[in-house]
Amino acid sequence: MPFTIAQRVVGCLTGIATGDAIGKQSEGFSRDDIARWYPDGVRGFESPLGTVVPRYRGNRKHEWRVGETTDDTERTVAVARAIIAERCVSHVAVGRELLRCTKCVHPGLASLWEFHQAGDAARIAAAHDGCGGAVRVAPVGIFCGPGSLNDLVEGARAASISTHGGSLAIAGAAAIAAAVSVAVAGGGPRDAFEYAVEAAALAERRWPGGDAPRMAAAIRSVHDGLAGLAAVRAGDVAARCVPDHPLRIVPLALALAALTESAEDAILLAANIGGDSDSVASMAAGILGAMFPASVNQEWYGAVADVEGVDLVALAHELALVASTRKDRQP
Repeated sequence: MPFTIAQRVVGCLTGIATGDAIGKQSEGFSRDDIARWYPDGVRGFESPLGTVVPRYRGNRKHEWRVGETTDDTERTVAVARAIIAERCVSHVAVGRELLRCTKCVHPGLASLWEFHQAGDAARIAAAHDGCGGAVRVAPVGIFCGPGSLNDLVEGARAASISTHGGSLAIAGAAAIAAAVSVAVAGGGPRDAFEYAVEAAALAERRWPGGDAPRMAAAIRSVHDGLAGLAAVRAGDVAARCVPDHPLRIVPLALALAALTESAEDAILLAANIGGDSDSVASMAAGILGAMFPASVNQEWYGAVADVEGVDLVALAHELALVASTRKDRQP
């Protein structure tokens, strides 16, 4: 039996949360760091749930717990709530929900810090080309069907510009939203990938940066480089693409989504590659969770739900109900 929209939305949101929490354990690590802290690799949650991740003990900003999600999931939930409340993608409504978020609000993360310091839901960031828009944009892809690329791209920008107004940021968000949209509609990896490239290219044409358009080309380049591997293994991927810049983070997430058919597998690959592992894992698993809902590890999601005390399944059903009212989301 084909999956319903609601089942795919549940897969998307729970995939994001599990990827975020598993990937956080190795965020910023090199392959050598991963080998030192996790000699057998990251295989799931590597310490008792709810305890502080060993590497974060004594961290002045935040002692992240095993099973805890980051601002990636918190702000994805914020975008979902804004869409549910307004039944559209309104950047002011998104900004209002984002102001309620508390994770990673510190001067070291300028994009979020400046937004929260301003305290203005209608604020439009003039800069910032990181992945903050891309990691929270999945609800836009859930809401907007793949029949209107313009709506998707405009919605991705609306969800991004409170904190990330740069051309690369908007293009990356558009690409992820497009891939999620195709996945929720029941499309396969190749269709999702090609639509992501198309969305990134349109966004870069519409809101160009100082340099020549780069995101769409980077998405294609990273995918093609990894597609030539005999097998997609963490060490081989890390040797070709360390996700430490938006032009590698978003493209790698999309490549993993295109080259694997399992949210669980993509999460473990991202966690064992290192770099911005939580962002890559959450974005890839969000796409794959929508495409292949059964590939989300339910034990991992249950652990996240217990540690965080959240019910993403209920939120997913609310969002799916709103999305189903759109003509481009009706079966």
